[in-house]
Amino acid sequence: MSFLRYFFVATAFIGFGSVSFSQPGFFVQGDSLIQKRKNAVYIGYAAGVTASYTGLYHAWYKKNGLSDFSVLNDNNHWLQMDKVGHATTAYQIGEYGISLLRWAGINDREAIWKGGLSGLVFLTGIEIFDGFSDDYGFSWGDQAANVFGSAFVIGQELLWREQRIRLKFSYFPTRYARYRPELLGKNPVETWLKDYNGQTYWLSFSPGSFGENILFPEWLCFSFGYSASGMTGSYRNPEFNEAGTSIPEFTRYRQYFFSLDLDLTRLEPRSGFLKTLFSTFGYIKFPFSTLEYNKIEGLRFRPVYF
Repeated sequence: MSFLRYFFVATAFIGFGSVSFSQPGFFVQGDSLIQKRKNAVYIGYAAGVTASYTGLYHAWYKKNGLSDFSVLNDNNHWLQMDKVGHATTAYQIGEYGISLLRWAGINDREAIWKGGLSGLVFLTGIEIFDGFSDDYGFSWGDQAANVFGSAFVIGQELLWREQRIRLKFSYFPTRYARYRPELLGKNPVETWLKDYNGQTYWLSFSPGSFGENILFPEWLCFSFGYSASGMTGSYRNPEFNEAGTSIPEFTRYRQYFFSLDLDLTRLEPRSGFLKTLFSTFGYIKFPFSTLEYNKIEGLRFRPVYF
């Protein structure tokens, strides 16, 4: 459920922001512990998690029904797009968690471990919900992806005290949702959250961030992307949708991309607000000219891909 990233980030930021935005020097990172900020971060995280779990329970799990705990092997679903989404979600929440704890002036090693594990803790709760759902089950594949995402952000912080390799996200609407809106979304917001065909996950890095002698701007990145297309079902495409309407036959295939990207977190604006804004939306892959490879069309050039 990669869409949970956006739901969590929105509720968490509303939670901690409402408590602490009025503090003087809000956008300045703390050099030592600032108790009010620490309280704001913990309260915000708790509020975000509580709001997310409550909203998901009433909007999703309660509606679909609950049962005894079960385990589901869904490793062949969505051409593994959901697994990449889980890893990216855990990574992004962990990065936000680390940044917020550093903002509160908490000891750096404590900030790395507690903040970096925040995504894993949050998503493990979702997996437990899935385990009691009639329509799903606890997925060890999802949980492994959650662990990888958290380990990826924590490992880089322990090694470099920064994120030199970032996991990012982009989305563009596709035609597939209209054939199965109940599963892939009935409106632009739902398709953005549910339609894996339109989602792309990226690994972005700048050679310039790996050494002072490398003549390459640290904010300009190489980016490798993964997506999949032709999917109107999780592990196979059905002949008919929930309304009984026939669905055209689509070939399911993977897509691999190479592109450039911008790392907004490495820009140094004078404004603390802009710096915070760049960090907040640093998970979005910038649109650039892109090379794509897939088994249907082979190698193709896209003038602009997002």
